[in-house]
Amino acid sequence: MAAPTQSRTTSPPPAVAPSHRPGRWIDDWRPEDPQFWESTGKRVARRNLFFSVFSEHIGFSIWSLWSVLVLFLPEPVFGIDPAGKFLLTTLPTALGAFVRLPYTFAVARFGGRNWTIVSAALLLVPTVATAIVLEPGVSFGTLLLVSCLAGVGGGNFASSMANINAFYPDRLKGWALGLNAGGGNLGVPVVQLIGLLVLATAGAEHPRLILVVYIPLIVAAAVGAALVMDNLTTARNQPRAMREATREPHTWIMSFLYIGTFGSFIGFGFAFGQVLQNQFTDSFATPLAAASLTWLGPLLGSLIRPLGGALADRYGGGRITCANFVAMALGALVVWSASQSESLPLFVVGFVLLFVLSGLGNGSTYKMIPAIFRSQALQRVADGGDAEAADRHALRMSGALIGIAGAVGAFGGVLVNLAFRQSFMTTGTGDSAYLVFIAFYVVCVVVTWFVYLRPQAAHRV
Repeated sequence: MAAPTQSRTTSPPPAVAPSHRPGRWIDDWRPEDPQFWESTGKRVARRNLFFSVFSEHIGFSIWSLWSVLVLFLPEPVFGIDPAGKFLLTTLPTALGAFVRLPYTFAVARFGGRNWTIVSAALLLVPTVATAIVLEPGVSFGTLLLVSCLAGVGGGNFASSMANINAFYPDRLKGWALGLNAGGGNLGVPVVQLIGLLVLATAGAEHPRLILVVYIPLIVAAAVGAALVMDNLTTARNQPRAMREATREPHTWIMSFLYIGTFGSFIGFGFAFGQVLQNQFTDSFATPLAAASLTWLGPLLGSLIRPLGGALADRYGGGRITCANFVAMALGALVVWSASQSESLPLFVVGFVLLFVLSGLGNGSTYKMIPAIFRSQALQRVADGGDAEAADRHALRMSGALIGIAGAVGAFGGVLVNLAFRQSFMTTGTGDSAYLVFIAFYVVCVVVTWFVYLRPQAAHRV
């Protein structure tokens, strides 16, 4: 794993409290300085991390809201067939992927704290709109529109990750980004558990109760960010970083790999309940039966994501990511075999394994991003470049790549849902989709090894 660049100064600057300006802006932020970090930086970073996780968590819940609501739409009442329900979960996935790019820009433009306030408040739009229209007799087009609005929750991830990336030193980025993303990812199983609770108590006729739970949580996220979080000047003034990142080959390589990890996690999270209902109809004839299992995989995948980052910190992101894709290919093979033999226990075990591995890979791939640019920074310093300028460039580029990879990776969730929709429409099972997943994971293994692990690789991370 690449080590941090070293300053040319003979003694570190004195550790003082960060310099604040009105609007909770911090001008002096030196996380790579051990004295500054231990005396003041760690406390400020943890405070911002906590509220970033909370806001992102609520965003993920709203983004994946329709993975639960489709279970409240029985076909005899709403007239929506399985293909239509897959479309209801595909649209918010697509919008969530699309808005991740402008959300990443927003951190540099407005500041991490300021944009967290705005992005949290925006979650009220899909929540309130869904509460208004969700009732028998509503048109399918209206449901498609309000489901699409839920995609704004997917953007919170990109802005949150770009913001936290600026707060932490390189040696802790894997842990911090993994914890931030893992806590956010927990929004998927939590909203599914709330849906399960509503189904088990009030019944399928009361989906609005889920929305009643989340409206005050959204308000709390926005108010908490306003009162506690900070903006970093060092994360601003990056208007050309995204454009520069698009010309960097590693941007598209890492985005491709992130399709395999996060795309799998969010795609499976949106689709799993419907897959169970369509493929094992006798065992999951009621929404309550399907909801009783849908939360398990996303929960384990979310909880293990920080471990993926921590393992990458210790052993290198490339190694963990490559081994993880091998395991994901085997996990998809288990799911395909279970589908062929119609074994429900093996099917569930295989799918839960895929969730766990996708969460582990989420953490390791995101650790690779700052490590790649840190390696480039070290090379610039070795060639006689300025260490401080090299560090600033690494931070700018890693933040931009996090936004791009997050957006492209989220489109993987769209592809997963479309693959399932097409497979069930043509064959009545998900078998064709499982074979596609196996082939894709094998390609990811080859790409990871060739670019980041082979002895001749330019940047071994």
